[in-house]
Order: sequence, then C-alpha cells, then structure tokens
Amino acid sequence: MSPAPGGADRRSTVDGLLRARRHDPSAGLLFEEQRWTWAEHVQRCSAYAAALEEFRPVEGPFHVGVLADNVPEFSFLIGGAALSGAILVALNDTRRGAALARDVRHTDCAVVLVDAAHTQQLAAAGVRAPVIEFESADWSRAVAQRPGNGLPERRAAPDDLLMLVFTSGTSGEPKAVRVTHRKIAESACYLVDRCGVSGDDVAYVAMPLFHSNALITGWGVALASGAALALRRRFSARGFLSDVRRFGATYANYVGAPLAYILATPQQSCDADNPLRLVYGNEGRAADIAAFGRRFGCIVLDGYGSSEGGIAIGRTPGTPPDALGPLPDGVRVVDRQTGETCPAACFGPDGALLNADVAVGELVNTSGPAGFAGYYNDPEADAARMGGGYYRSGDLAYVDEAGFCYFAGRTGDWLRVGGENMGTAPIERILLRHPAIAESAVYALPARDVGDQVAAAVVLVPGARLDLDELADFLAAQPDMSRRQRPTRLRIADALPRTASFKTAKRVLIEAGEAATIAVPSRG
Repeated sequence: MSPAPGGADRRSTVDGLLRARRHDPSAGLLFEEQRWTWAEHVQRCSAYAAALEEFRPVEGPFHVGVLADNVPEFSFLIGGAALSGAILVALNDTRRGAALARDVRHTDCAVVLVDAAHTQQLAAAGVRAPVIEFESADWSRAVAQRPGNGLPERRAAPDDLLMLVFTSGTSGEPKAVRVTHRKIAESACYLVDRCGVSGDDVAYVAMPLFHSNALITGWGVALASGAALALRRRFSARGFLSDVRRFGATYANYVGAPLAYILATPQQSCDADNPLRLVYGNEGRAADIAAFGRRFGCIVLDGYGSSEGGIAIGRTPGTPPDALGPLPDGVRVVDRQTGETCPAACFGPDGALLNADVAVGELVNTSGPAGFAGYYNDPEADAARMGGGYYRSGDLAYVDEAGFCYFAGRTGDWLRVGGENMGTAPIERILLRHPAIAESAVYALPARDVGDQVAAAVVLVPGARLDLDELADFLAAQPDMSRRQRPTRLRIADALPRTASFKTAKRVLIEAGEAATIAVPSRG
C-alpha cells in the first residue's frame, strides 16, 4: 500500500483512516433514528476540528475532555481531535465529585465537552476548566460556522498522541494511558483483517467509548473497514437483540461480563434469527462464549489484551476451554521477584494444578512496550510498568507444557494462604461449576493469624438458592481445588460491583471487609 502524504501509511493513523472515508457515500453512523454516511461523518469531524481551535491554549498541551454516553457527538469529537491535533481525554462517567475533578485536573484539560446526561455530574464536581455542552447554542453555532468541507492540512504521524484513556481502576486510582494514532489504527486494521469485517457489515457498539475496548474493537474497526457504526447510548442486555435486528448488526464487541448479562435474559426459540455473525471481545468466560454462540447463531472470538496495549493473546484452534491461547513471541510468565521464567504448570490426573507456587507468575512482554506509550503525568507508574526493562502486565498467569497460557488474576489478587501463593481466577472458574452460581469474584481478606483468608462474592442464578453445607461438600469434591483454595468467607450479592467497562471492582468487596461475608463450613 502506498504511503499517504507526509510519509505515514494511512492504516497507521486515525487521521489517515478518516481521510480515506471523506468521499464514502455508504452508511457511516447509525444512532437511534439518525443516519449519516461516512462522508457526512468525516465532514462533521472536520467541523468539530475547526470548532475546537477556539479553545487551543497559547502554550501547553491542547487537551480536550469529554464526558458523554455513546452519542454521535462523541464519535465526531474523536475524529475532530484526530484531524486537529487535539488530545481527547476520555473521562470515566463512574467518577464523581472530587475524583472526577481530579481526573480533569490531572490530565490538564483546557476545556471539557459534555452531553446533557452528564452536565449536572460535571457541575457537582466543581471542575475548574471551561465546560461546553454539546447541546448548547454556543457549541452548535461554533460547529455550524465551520462546515468542514475541507480537511485540515495538518497530517498526523503514527506516534502522535491522540487520546488519554483511563484504566478501569479495579484496584486503585485510575491512570491516564497515552493512546497514539498507531495504537488505535493498526490494532483496528489487524482486527479487520483477522475477523474479515468489511463495508458490508454493521458494527454495533454499546461498550463505553471512553474505554479502549470500544475505541479499538468497535469504533476503530468500523472506521478501518468502512462498516456502518451503530451506537447505543449505554449497554442494555435486554435491548441487545432488538438493537441487532433493528440496525442489521453483523459484528459486535464486548469486554468483561456482557455476554453473561445477555445470556441471563429470557431465552426465545427465535434468538438465532438475527443478522449477527461475529462477536469479538475480551475476558469472556469459556462457558458463556460457547453458550452465546449456540443461542444467537454466531461466532464469538475472545482474546486477552491489557488495557495499556502491551500484550495481546488470541485463542487459536485447539486452545483449551479455560486458556487464553498460546503465548506470542516475546511474552513470558516470570517470577515477580527474580524475573526468571516460571516452570511449566504441572497437573495431576484430576486436573489439579500441582505447582502453583512456582508456575504462577506475572505476564510480561520481553520484546518491549509494544503498543504501550506510557501514562500521562505519572512517571512512577511508567517506571513500575516497564520495570526490569520489559512491559509488565500486572496480571498473573501460568503456562502448560503445550505453551497455552491461563489467566490467574491480577497481581493485586494474589492470595497467600498457609504460606502458599495462589491466584484468584482458577478459584472463580471452579465456583462457576456450581449450578446455583452465575457469577463469582474471589478476593483476599486478612486472616486472623497471618496471611490471607479466601473470600468469594457470588451472584446466584435467578430463582436458585445456595445451601452452605452443600457448597462446602461441592468444593471439597472438586478434584482440582486444593483445601487452601476453598473459600472460607462468602458473600451472596444481587450483583457484583463493576466498573463502567464491566470489570469486577474487587476493591469495593475488600473495603466492605469480613462483616459483609458469612463463614463457609470447612471440610476435610
């Protein structure tokens, strides 16, 4: 492919991908009852780029905050930032008050644009930066005065900064990840090629656009392929199938628990009568992936990807159900203290992991930072992430003899029970085998003597009941669960605390402490 003007391949910049769509008459953006072609979408992005120039500071970074649902203005603003050279700061709408004000201040926002649904939230936070409502007369006039017929002469380079996207904050304060044009454009183009998405598809995006999953696997895939982008304000499990049929969606993305939420809706005999052919995402459970494909008549591809972009692992044919996939070149599981590669996992005849104390380690990329461009205004976090000269994912894993990698939890999820280190993810997978348990989250609570006690929060299948003695017997009968892995404290919840990107916020469970749990009888 010939390079675009300026020497950058258009597949390496969001700017280049947008310019490739400037004359595209096909469907580009679908939202509720509104429709734009790709040409109209790019024209709108160009008008946003011109309107943003009013707020460019004389000196310092040109950072533009956005706090909004998945509305068309969010999409226009991403494109406007890409064309203008502004840095878009994607603010997380689960943050409130001082926490939200801190995020705006930490990322040096020169202005914040907001939709009607979040205006009061932003006002209550006492944000000092100027705030502009998308629906305001001032913004509408600024955009209308700049029709965007001509695109800016400025061209982006692949490593130019495009966005700041906050981490989920599952275990602490969220960090602002530096997202370059290259990260979104090249990752999206890779997925387009891998998944065979084209201009004939309709990409349904209900995951929040302030998270990297939706930006790359949803918005970016639509832009790179020319598929129509169908936006929903907020994810709805009950609204999913009707949206798929209404928009004619053939592709969708997810992260975390949405597959389980959709599967929990009442099943109908006609569920498979829909246009959906492919769903791509991260962190889906093996059972949910299989059940979703059967029920809705589509293919579900699940992969592992760290929020910062330093490691990606995809499932291949032959990958065991609970595994992430084979380790890519340069990616290893290492001992967190020594940096040495951990030995392969050894399993007993019953499937139990026999050497978790040495096989479980941190997932790292020894080839370098890959897509990780660092955090904004956080040198300590940068140093920790790149400690030892390689990218540290912060995730625990182990690898079997065949080279398949298994997720074992976050480094913050590490449990130490009776002098033995263990991850939470294998325990969570075993709990989900119980017919009454729909969701599980395992976390550490301080033991009364030394180390940790294993605590579990569970959500039950609708209408199910859980008998503690029966649960204790069930866990004792699991051949691949050691006595030390068995939860001793249990919390039965209506729902697990989630971040806006549908990851479990375990810090909320930990902060609730032992008082929020009940004792599980011991066996053996």
